[in-house]
Amino acid sequence: MYPPQLVMPMKAELVDSGFEDITSPARVDEVLNQPGTVLMVVNSVCGCAAGAARPGVKISLAGDGKKPAKLATVFAGFDSDAVAQAREHFAPYPPSSPAIALFKDGKLVHFVERHHIEGRNAAMIAEHLKMAYDEFC
Repeated sequence: MYPPQLVMPMKAELVDSGFEDITSPARVDEVLNQPGTVLMVVNSVCGCAAGAARPGVKISLAGDGKKPAKLATVFAGFDSDAVAQAREHFAPYPPSSPAIALFKDGKLVHFVERHHIEGRNAAMIAEHLKMAYDEFC
């Protein structure tokens, strides 16, 4: 498990942008099973989370256009029980961090795995997410 002093600034990047920091399995279920659209980010300490995933997600939510109704995040290697529960909802995708999942009315409708994040910049991630928002939100 990562130390809080390392994780908290990385959590704050998304929380300060309107994401709910989810730390319990029960809250994961409540949020992901609610009506409407939910964007769930599996945050991570890795470089691709810092350089592409978190900035890309934040860019995707800026400006006009369709957006998810609810924003939520869990942190891999820190909130282990919440992350494990979130991953139950990501089936059939294997565990991945970082990862970005879009739910609509409790069903997973779009998933961005780590290998779709690595090697891409924040702008590419943002454009990819905006296309998913246009389709599902």
